[in-house]
Amino acid sequence: MSKIISTCRDIVKNFNSGEAEVKALQGITLDVYENELLMLVGPSGCGKTTFVSVLSGLLSFDSGVCKLMGEDISTMSDERLTAFRGKNIGFVFQAFNLLPSLSAIENVALPLTVEKRKRVETLTLSKEMLEAVGLDGKENVKPSGLSGGEQQRVAIARALVHNPKFIICDEPTSSLDHKSGQIVMELLTEIIKEKGASMIVVTHDNRIYKYADRIVHMEDGRIVKVAS
Repeated sequence: MSKIISTCRDIVKNFNSGEAEVKALQGITLDVYENELLMLVGPSGCGKTTFVSVLSGLLSFDSGVCKLMGEDISTMSDERLTAFRGKNIGFVFQAFNLLPSLSAIENVALPLTVEKRKRVETLTLSKEMLEAVGLDGKENVKPSGLSGGEQQRVAIARALVHNPKFIICDEPTSSLDHKSGQIVMELLTEIIKEKGASMIVVTHDNRIYKYADRIVHMEDGRIVKVAS
């Protein structure tokens, strides 16, 4: 059995919307294993993004226990949680979230800049990561000069450059055509297996289900099925 890298037990999260209370997560219990690609699927509004936000420490929760790499994230100070997340978690967003004024290599370098690494090391690692995602020669191109698929690969390189053990992808292929989406998923699968990382992919794209080790189906803030 693979090592458990994340464990959540009975996670509850509610939001207040005016006078109404929205029950976003209703007792989520889930383990994520080392070197696993796990997909979270289900209808819009079922709690997928809320859950990964809780899991990564971006969002507090009302009750339950959530541990990442043995650390109880609910007990961390904001400063410690920010440092822990910066070191251990990589994010790939649906909208890419690249800074338009920065070149590809400068966008990729952002997590290393936060870690205050030396400039030479930062640029070397960022260039190597761009090469790994097939963007050799695009280092100095800004996002406006890249295709959607190329922008997503820059976003992936940025998420992986600091060698995180846990990677969270929110709809990584929804803005891409079928071919670009397949390339991105093959790339993600290859890299996490090589690095021994774990990955959660939030998706509506059933074309990429084949890349998952497990698929977790959510409805109305609950896990209703887990398929291997």
